[in-house]
Amino acid sequence: MQWQIDPAHTSVDFAVRHLGISTVRGHFTKLSGTIETTDDGRLQSLEAAIGTGSIDTREEERNAHLRSADFLDAARNPAIVFRSTSVTLQEERHYSVRGDLTLRGETHPVDLELEVTEPIKDPWGNIRAAATGEGRLNRENWGLTWNQVSDFGRRLFGDEVRFRLEVEAVAKPPVAAG
Repeated sequence: MQWQIDPAHTSVDFAVRHLGISTVRGHFTKLSGTIETTDDGRLQSLEAAIGTGSIDTREEERNAHLRSADFLDAARNPAIVFRSTSVTLQEERHYSVRGDLTLRGETHPVDLELEVTEPIKDPWGNIRAAATGEGRLNRENWGLTWNQVSDFGRRLFGDEVRFRLEVEAVAKPPVAAG
């Protein structure tokens, strides 16, 4: 069964340490993707694209810097793309997902832990399901090495990026034969 990610009901949030003393959080506002499941609902694969230009940390100057060539280089790399390479059922409705994350033209593996919901029928007759996921990555693996050192000897940004996904998807109706 194929599912389409519903961008109006999906979020991709991230968190990075700032000066080693606090955490800066942000999210992306543009994303799309597809999910494949077996007919009985077991997750098989997923693919998603996140618009790099849609980054939002509630601070426009910081957003502009994150879109620049120092970080996401949104002008030349309009999307971050994730494609699953393996999906392992850990326990009922809990999966470990490994996939290739392409960012700034570089691709490296990333692991996600996902928990999925039972599908439901919405008031308009669509079948919907959702998933919550978490993961971590080291931004330097993708060449995101820009940093500064403060007067106190602390790096401005941490290397680890923690991210959280809240995904809602709508089942695509089957294509009629003939």
